Amino acid sequence: MNFTTIKTDLEENILTLTINRPDKLNALNQTVLDEVDAAMDQAYSDKNIKAVIITGAGEKAFVAGADISEFVSVPDSEGAMLSKKGQDIFFKIENCPKPVIAAVNGFALGGGCELAMSCHFRLASPNAKFGQPEVNLGLIPGYGGTQRLTMLVGKGKAMELMMTGNMITADEAKSLGLVNYVESAENLISKTREILKTILSKSPIAIAKVIEAVNFYFKKEGFQEEAKLFGEVFMSEDKKEGTTAFLEKRKPIFK
Repeated sequence: MNFTTIKTDLEENILTLTINRPDKLNALNQTVLDEVDAAMDQAYSDKNIKAVIITGAGEKAFVAGADISEFVSVPDSEGAMLSKKGQDIFFKIENCPKPVIAAVNGFALGGGCELAMSCHFRLASPNAKFGQPEVNLGLIPGYGGTQRLTMLVGKGKAMELMMTGNMITADEAKSLGLVNYVESAENLISKTREILKTILSKSPIAIAKVIEAVNFYFKKEGFQEEAKLFGEVFMSEDKKEGTTAFLEKRKPIFK
């Protein structure tokens, strides 16, 4: 398939999906989301694809967040729909019957952290940074972050990270269980492929059922509530101030 914002490479039955907007720190815009969605459809249907690696282009970022410039043009009333669209795509990753691993090679912030968390597990390079800084924009995570971060690191730490907007290092992410391995940048993809080769030596149906069974533990009602609350905050004056301040490169003045 021909894409404009992602690159795909299939080698030894492993599809590497690279978010390819390095000049924008691989920020998620609607085109990126649509193309990730299409690539995952291909991963589901193509029998030659047995596993997926998701990573970012360049050395600075996995995905540094959503493309805030697009938020300004979205009508306030469509915030919940915007959230649900991202959630649906990330559910497709999370529920893929084939293993999907994130190779986090730099900043994984906001929607980027949410993308990484939708994968079955994560590896990170030492320069990786994780965070959900949406409160700085007068927003909350809307692509599943309120739910998956809590599942992965526990309520207390998730509350702290989402309320402060602070970033954590790769080593801290590993200590919290957000990341399985911290690997040098030059070995990140090869280590990810090594783990996938071990997984692919097992029964494909057993792997698919492991994914299905583990995901069944997490109920979807929380995601629906997140989308509703994201829609409510998306209509607030604080969101307008936060996104405008971000684009104008100044500190927001929240009321």
